Amino acid sequence: MDGRYTIFVYTVKEFQEKRKMPLTIAPEMPAKKPPKTSFGERLFALRTARGLTQVDLAKALGTTQRVISYYETKGELPTPDFLVALVRILGTTADELLGIKPAKLGPDNTPEQRRLWKRFQRMESLPEKDQRAVIRLINSLVASNGNGHSRGSAHS
Repeated sequence: MDGRYTIFVYTVKEFQEKRKMPLTIAPEMPAKKPPKTSFGERLFALRTARGLTQVDLAKALGTTQRVISYYETKGELPTPDFLVALVRILGTTADELLGIKPAKLGPDNTPEQRRLWKRFQRMESLPEKDQRAVIRLINSLVASNGNGHSRGSAHS
């Protein structure tokens, strides 16, 4: 047995004529459809990069999973109001979602993370020897802290 169920569906005429019309139903969900348009691809990429399922995103937007699936697979552009809501929930910009600018697919960055990243980028102006020293310092601090998560926030 392959896990499929067969039921018989009758129209009134078929019932009167005692004709069976079998309908087979598979218990598994149909295969996922890949996004077909660039908008659908961007929406899918941003949603999954944020760790959201279609159901999660739908609940956050006050809609259904079917609506999210529609936009990901059919890829038609959403209404302006829906686009604004998507932008807010996904923590992105309309330019990124519409493909005007490349999307930042990394996790949502807090202001503290952005501040630290800007400081780290300033390291490029240092001589290579000093850059290596900074990396060694970071590595030793992380190693001495155990799992790499700081116990307090770095403010300076």
